[in-house]
Amino acid sequence: MTNDIILRARGITKVFPGTIALNNVDFNVYHGKVNVLVGENGAGKSTLMKILAGVEQPTKGEILLENRPVHFKSTHDASAYGIGMIFQELNLFPNLNVSENIHIANEITKAKVFIDHKTQDIKTIELLKRLEHEIDPHELISNLRIGQQQIVEIAKALSLENNILIMDEPTSALSNEEVDILFKVIEDLKSHGVSIIYISHRLEELLKIGDYITVLKDGKLIEESKIDLIDIPWIITKMTGSATSAAYDHKTVKLGEELLKVEALTLPRLGGGYTLDNFSFNLKKGEILGLYGLMGAGRTELFECLMGIHKEASGNIWIDGKSIMGYSIRKRIKSGIALIPEDRQREGLVQTLSVAHNLTLSSLESASKYFHIIRKKEYENINRIIKELSVKVAYPDIIISSLSGGNQQKIVIGKALLTAPKVLLMDEPTRGIDVAAKSDVFKIINLLASKGFGIIIITTELKEILAISDRVIVLSKGKKTGEFLRKDATEESLVKASAVGHEIKH
Repeated sequence: MTNDIILRARGITKVFPGTIALNNVDFNVYHGKVNVLVGENGAGKSTLMKILAGVEQPTKGEILLENRPVHFKSTHDASAYGIGMIFQELNLFPNLNVSENIHIANEITKAKVFIDHKTQDIKTIELLKRLEHEIDPHELISNLRIGQQQIVEIAKALSLENNILIMDEPTSALSNEEVDILFKVIEDLKSHGVSIIYISHRLEELLKIGDYITVLKDGKLIEESKIDLIDIPWIITKMTGSATSAAYDHKTVKLGEELLKVEALTLPRLGGGYTLDNFSFNLKKGEILGLYGLMGAGRTELFECLMGIHKEASGNIWIDGKSIMGYSIRKRIKSGIALIPEDRQREGLVQTLSVAHNLTLSSLESASKYFHIIRKKEYENINRIIKELSVKVAYPDIIISSLSGGNQQKIVIGKALLTAPKVLLMDEPTRGIDVAAKSDVFKIINLLASKGFGIIIITTELKEILAISDRVIVLSKGKKTGEFLRKDATEESLVKASAVGHEIKH
């Protein structure tokens, strides 16, 4: 394939201490096309993209832009050549507002001295309108939900008007409707000659949006093809060596007695109305309960209320028949409730700490005597979790950021397990991880259910929630609008319930 290649990466090798992330990789970017890059977690996708965006420099190899050698020492260098990137892990400042984040390091100025905030705000509104979102330019990023932050990250990239735009998991936090909007924007960019490099673990997306596909495995190039010549089994085979996947495996267990009971949980919304409106449900031992709803339905807020984050919430919550409604977050964790947050990078892990220290961060008390940490006991816990969850790590003291997304997610789950919970709240546990890693996470969920844990899982992936759940509850605008047993739940029934204002029960 030689026609119309705008960017070539040739013989790219990247060596980190203890690992070869990329090994003699070639990668082509075709002009005005969507160039899909796939591979399992740890295949080297993000590393290659960081090299093209100037975040990392290759150990060996070269980059040719329009057949001319280029070398990027920073993202500023890459941007000067018209290359921008939407990072998988959001690159936003929580203490700045939306408009400031979109124009950071690219401010619009008056006389090259003063920042023209008014013009920046107008530009921000235009960008967000293009993405069909009405977000206040003056709203702090810290006040936005993860999906809205993802939209801001996309708007930020669009504001730079790059010729080559790298999108690393841009839809991982978006609803189906928001994905459709993004795809329309991508088609518009293509029509103006912009080349897109697109990474996603949602394989159906790739067939819908892609023109060319490149597959990496274990840091090596496996194959390149036109999208219209391949299908999903081809992608899975090239990624994993097998055309089938156990990602959606489910093992039903006999349910035990009631473990968690929530009655009339209500959370007022700032400015009027309710984020959660008189919401009630229960959870049994060994049960996997799925929560489904569109963006803004109140799913994440429900988890936050269960953990005690919102003091203004009313209603009641019982674990093993004991009310925990007035408890602090620490006391609720001690009572047996643990959260695996949606944003593992910001809320689940400390990026500057090791795998070992991240694992034991919430459970040091169990490995302590008086004021001293008993290292032997701490590392017994660490090694047990690494073995039980099959975490791929060279040694426990390696920095957490060196792990793939799937293995980082296992560490977040392991950290929660070390607090000895009875109820696990899992908010988008498969977000941004590949087919094989999803399979591992589902195996862990099934194993925990078989041991009597009560599990509540939030996911926007309909196939996942139908496959893993014993029962599904649907939320819409803070209300329960549907409740389905596993045998009665369908994609159609969940979507229908998420769009209505009255409860459907089966």
